[in-house]
Amino acid sequence: MSLDTSRSDTSSSAASDRDQLFLIDAVTDEDVQTASAWIEQHSRVPDPRTVPMTGRALDRVLEGLTDGDPLVTPIRVVHTKPESPSRGLRRWIRPRKGDARVAVGEPATLSDLRRRFEATAGRSLSTYVARQASLTLDRAERDIIGNEYKVPRFVVEELTERSQFRRDLAELAKSVNTPLAEVRARVHRILNEMVATENKQAVELWGQLGAFFSRAYRVEVDDESLAALRELDKSYPLVFLPNHRSYLDPLVLRPALLEQGLPLNHVMGGINVGFWPIGPLAKRSGVVLIQRKFSDDVYKWTLRQYMSFLLSKKFNLEWYIEGGRSRTGKLRPPRFGLLTYLVDALENSTAADAYLVPTSITYDRLHEVGAMTAEMHGAQKQAEGIRMAIDYVRAQGKIRGTVYLRFGTPMSVRTFLEEHEDKRVAVQRAALAVSHAINEATPVTPAALVAMAMLGTEDRALDMAEMCGVIDPLAHYIRLRGLPTAGGVDLTDRAVVTAALRTQVTAGVVTRFDDGPEPLYRLAQDKHLVASFFRNNTVHFFVMRAIGELVVLRTEDSDTGRTGADDLWRSALELRDLLKFEFFFGDKREFGARLEAEVDLIDPTWRERLDTPGYAVQTLERQPLHLAHRVLQPIFEAYQVVADRLVLADPRAEFDKSAFLTECLGVAHSRRLRQELDHSEAISNELFDTALQLADNRGLLDSSEPDVTQRRVQFAVEIAAWGRVSRRIRAMVYRRLADHSLTGYAGAADSPHTEPTPEHPSGTDRSGGAR
Repeated sequence: MSLDTSRSDTSSSAASDRDQLFLIDAVTDEDVQTASAWIEQHSRVPDPRTVPMTGRALDRVLEGLTDGDPLVTPIRVVHTKPESPSRGLRRWIRPRKGDARVAVGEPATLSDLRRRFEATAGRSLSTYVARQASLTLDRAERDIIGNEYKVPRFVVEELTERSQFRRDLAELAKSVNTPLAEVRARVHRILNEMVATENKQAVELWGQLGAFFSRAYRVEVDDESLAALRELDKSYPLVFLPNHRSYLDPLVLRPALLEQGLPLNHVMGGINVGFWPIGPLAKRSGVVLIQRKFSDDVYKWTLRQYMSFLLSKKFNLEWYIEGGRSRTGKLRPPRFGLLTYLVDALENSTAADAYLVPTSITYDRLHEVGAMTAEMHGAQKQAEGIRMAIDYVRAQGKIRGTVYLRFGTPMSVRTFLEEHEDKRVAVQRAALAVSHAINEATPVTPAALVAMAMLGTEDRALDMAEMCGVIDPLAHYIRLRGLPTAGGVDLTDRAVVTAALRTQVTAGVVTRFDDGPEPLYRLAQDKHLVASFFRNNTVHFFVMRAIGELVVLRTEDSDTGRTGADDLWRSALELRDLLKFEFFFGDKREFGARLEAEVDLIDPTWRERLDTPGYAVQTLERQPLHLAHRVLQPIFEAYQVVADRLVLADPRAEFDKSAFLTECLGVAHSRRLRQELDHSEAISNELFDTALQLADNRGLLDSSEPDVTQRRVQFAVEIAAWGRVSRRIRAMVYRRLADHSLTGYAGAADSPHTEPTPEHPSGTDRSGGAR
């Protein structure tokens, strides 16, 4: 409720003879003087009553007003901020003394306030009046200082004093078989821990800290999409669902939204960042601190109540749909928990709808990638705390980069609920749709293409001509598909590639050798996972092309040289199932349409020519671009390590995941040293973990499953078969290079020092993997 809900008695003619009561919200004596001067100038009656909004004075005044029905008008002294020459910082400058203005809330008659107070069954009229005055003053203040200060006030009081809340709380107590007083006390404790308690000073300080933390980056924003979101925000609450790459994500996103006039988001964050002083400050600037794991009904019920309150008040929300930072650069599978609570909260709120906003955040450089890739090699994650925060802030001063913010088309939550009767299905479809839209909005960066080129060469150095020779076919493919590019740059421009390469050299990801006839570039020692992180930001755009290459080559019959359409489709579905924990493919119909579109880019006449002997191999050999060995072979190699160790594991023993992953790391390092793995990025706990998810999905970790040993062997054989096909693609590139003697061509960078063979392009025998 607010003071302006009923204005039938507040016209100037009706109010001219009515007594006036001004509620003053001021802190300093100077502010009180400013407010008094305003009242003297604007009051309709001589010598009106004035009283501070807080304290016993308001109690005494309201208790003494037994006769008459004065018009209650709240006023607040607001200090505005001067404009700064810097567009990015001007919202975070502290106000100069003297720039004070008076905000006037919508008035209401005392009788109306009494009536509304009695309807709430509250305990104190003065508390209710002060709260409603603050709420309407907040709205008036935002007209002066901007929407960034649109924050809810008195949340716990408003929630817990509602009669419906008390009835629902009684039902909850019965359902959990716990005394009402005990449940009530627990709910209050949860709310006090969870609820964001924003104030202007904390919002400003958080903004200043955010600008300092992210000072290393220039931010490029999709202003056109944000302008459309600003219009939608006028009618519905928005739920921003970004990918999660860095601790900086909320600090980068917030000023971009505020710059477009969007209000402050309520960021649903983990309690792990609640350490002093970051936690208290974050909570006072819009961060909702939630337990990372919770299962009790009281906590779930309280979270739904809070989210319902925020939606009803049309406050925007924000959380990271992956649940945690991506260690690989690929979008992680979405978490359904908070989205489920959102759906429940929406159904119990007064909001007509809520819109999900897919949000892509992409960095061309990122300090914390090194630590995350170390975790993939078995290092322990550094615990969040003040020491970690200090080290993190210091590191930001050592880099310079660009971050790109892009937004997908907003999605109606009500529409998902209408299309799917089962709420769980609606939530899952919504989450997957958002994830897919995030991927589609993510721009291809020059850094991603440089990383892809370097990863295809492993330990071999490239000169600039070879680098551009790899990137040019990729850039042509990107333009042909109309994929988004970072800043709209021309990825075939030599200057763009040179700048991106120079950035990676500065970051220590790539090393430069200048003592030869021309500069050479190669991946720095142990930086393969760092490079793969940046490549993987946009690897989803290239997966279907890589799958197309593999299925066409594998399904060509070795005796007739013909490729069958049915075999091609079966192979494609097999790959789809094998990679379902790595990428988002959509349903089978969508997957099939995307695959056909990719093959159309290779040859639009492929449907009529599949039966032509040798067609598949000859067509692939003529292509200037081959991606399977760059995109999917590292995954097959990592999966092969897991599959082989499962074959050797005792199926009767209890599965120890931690020990198993440690074992896989050792085996993978050993195979790489023996050149039995072509890709160092295959040495990754994250890839081993997704391989285990797939194995678990197939019942290969459960010793009680029938024939588990035999099915583990079949799993290893299946992966080995796809690994061999990807190496044939790699060898195909090398053979063409040798045949044509194109020493300056892109793929020359991939040429090994030994003559490649179709089975193993490095020219060495592969002992690892099931046969």
